[in-house]
Amino acid sequence: MFRGTKKRLAFNGLVAVLLAYLLVAYFIAPEIWIFRDASRVAEFGNMVTRTEQDIPGDPINVGLVGSKEEVIRAFAAAKWDPADKITLRTSIDIGLSVVLDRPDLDAPVSPLLFEGRKQDLAFEKPVGGSADRRNHVRFWLTKETGADGRPLWLGSASFDRGVGFSHDTGQVTHHIGPDVDAERDLVIGDLQTAGQLSSSYEIPGVGATKTGRNGGGDPYFTDGKALVGVLRQPATQ
Repeated sequence: MFRGTKKRLAFNGLVAVLLAYLLVAYFIAPEIWIFRDASRVAEFGNMVTRTEQDIPGDPINVGLVGSKEEVIRAFAAAKWDPADKITLRTSIDIGLSVVLDRPDLDAPVSPLLFEGRKQDLAFEKPVGGSADRRNHVRFWLTKETGADGRPLWLGSASFDRGVGFSHDTGQVTHHIGPDVDAERDLVIGDLQTAGQLSSSYEIPGVGATKTGRNGGGDPYFTDGKALVGVLRQPATQ
């Protein structure tokens, strides 16, 4: 009986620690961050994503001109996989992928907001044997159009280098690599190599910075430009 009591006390203590962690990491810490850095948020401009706690996230650094079907078809041709939506099942799958070092080609990506909305599309290209390390990009459909009248999609491309805890809030997250320009160039380069682009051009992004920090507190640097690819249109009969 005494042994059973000790086990219950240990279990209750573990539950209390877990609940305390969830409370601090997912409720208290984000509010402290927002209060502490509220004066800095406006400095990032409108070419930066936001986390669901309104913390500035990854910069907008890539774009595409084309229909939704053309975007999906282009990434399939370039051997990038669409990312699943976040559900209990997909969350378990990505966790097992990281822990057991096994593939999860369509692992979900965390939601980021741009213009007040979560990403409309997301794609990934794994590196190694699990979802721990991967190239990935999120896209949002904008109200703007390209020169040919097709929709303009703006996106944020970055490299997930490993799973850990957010430097700002302590939440479980992927940490990104600092060179977001390299990831931007990889996305457009892969589409170009796959023969999916007719042209590309640059637009102003977040602006040149050497001291950027995303929603997980990860540092990044960038020349501040977004590279937009114009997708090839199907040949007309």
